[in-house]
Amino acid sequence: MRTSGILLPISSLPSSHGIGCFSKAAYEFVDHLAAAGQTYWQILPLGPTGYGDSPYQSFSAFAGNPYFIDLDTLAQEGLLQPEEYENLDFGQEEGTVDYAKLYTNRFPVLKKAFLRAGIQQDASFQEFCSAQKPWLSDYSLYMAVKNHFGGKSWDEWDEDIRLRRPEAVERYTELCSEEIAFYSFLQYKFTEQWQRLKAYANDRGIRIIGDIPIYVAFDGADSWANPELFQFNENRRPVRVAGCPPDAFSADGQLWGNPLYDWDYHERTGYAWWIQRMEHCFRLYDVVRVDHFRGFDEFYSIPYGDKTAANGSWQQGPGMKLFRALQDHFGVVPIIAEDLGYLTDSVIKLVADTGYPGMKVMEFAFDSREAGDYMPYNYTQNCVVYTGTHDNQTLSSWYDELTQEDRRLAEEYLGLKGRSREEIVWSFIRLTLGSVADTAVIPMQDYLCLGSEARMNQPSTLGKNWRWRLKEGEFSEKLIRRIREVTELYGRK
Repeated sequence: MRTSGILLPISSLPSSHGIGCFSKAAYEFVDHLAAAGQTYWQILPLGPTGYGDSPYQSFSAFAGNPYFIDLDTLAQEGLLQPEEYENLDFGQEEGTVDYAKLYTNRFPVLKKAFLRAGIQQDASFQEFCSAQKPWLSDYSLYMAVKNHFGGKSWDEWDEDIRLRRPEAVERYTELCSEEIAFYSFLQYKFTEQWQRLKAYANDRGIRIIGDIPIYVAFDGADSWANPELFQFNENRRPVRVAGCPPDAFSADGQLWGNPLYDWDYHERTGYAWWIQRMEHCFRLYDVVRVDHFRGFDEFYSIPYGDKTAANGSWQQGPGMKLFRALQDHFGVVPIIAEDLGYLTDSVIKLVADTGYPGMKVMEFAFDSREAGDYMPYNYTQNCVVYTGTHDNQTLSSWYDELTQEDRRLAEEYLGLKGRSREEIVWSFIRLTLGSVADTAVIPMQDYLCLGSEARMNQPSTLGKNWRWRLKEGEFSEKLIRRIREVTELYGRK
């Protein structure tokens, strides 16, 4: 079946409280997707964001972002009074997320809801905490201790708790008991609100494509609580870290800094942590896009302490051993392999052996700097095609930035000479939807023909990413009709 969807992060939804959340606007967006004839809503990772505000650098591989908890829903439940949050400064610009103001002003409001709830004795809360204990207790303790140490990463904590000595864990569990309960409450409310929204979407024929990073953050509960999963030395410091090598887009490569997995350990445990992680993901999402799929074949390993990625080297990943373990446990699962960038024969074989659909990006087809051939006449059905991803420039600005030679190719391929900017953008959208790919996903910014101000992320930069938001009314009835018409024209739903 030929299907299509729209990419829009939860954070980018309209909201009067500084960031998109599981609010009335989220339900309206689902209604708009259904009216536009779509099957999928693709989002970015749902985890709590840390330094740099990136959803790919989360404090937990399992926890949800407390910013996405809808305050109006808490008020309807009697846990907040509207005057306690309606006039707070969550940021002045309707189309931008101000993470600094969210951090300062949102958590005190959520703490009021927690204290008013008296949740510790609630049976459903206790049941939730028991069911999620394998990750929740470590995460809540981590965040509570992190606050105790003024927000510092765990490698800067006192040695006894940094190394998780039993007496220290016991002492901080008692010392920070209320804060631990608070962070568990936030996860309880996050899960409750998200599952309600997901059920609403599913009932209207909309399936959720979630997104998980291959790596976890060093400043996070996973690396602190489970050091055996990673390439750490005896003092629990990283030996080598993750990134990408230099290429045409970045002369020094990308130094992500995430801890690398000890794949030998994972194999000895039958990939138990990955099975646990994917079980959790399939409760959250209908389809899971796995970021940086190449890292399962070979991963780029950079000496810890290096300032750039230039001195890294490629190392062997788990390959099909991991995916056989997942298949043995789950059977056939809906996974999208993010296989972008330079692909070796072994990566191509791994994607083929799993049977998972890979990704195609239409912008790459007309960018001579991009390795690989992304021309649409080379696509197979078993792939997901995008005009661009969250890491790409919007179509409109990307077209401005093309070299003269690349633009000439695009003009000749699509007959673009003399066309307006809106017509040019929609030509690429039609090329994407008209391709043979089973699934096509278009970022909301491209349907709106927005420029560089709406770019979600520019890799290897800090300070201006992950901020764009959809404004109230932009997903108009006129646009809904146009999307439905072009979707039906190309036999998608």
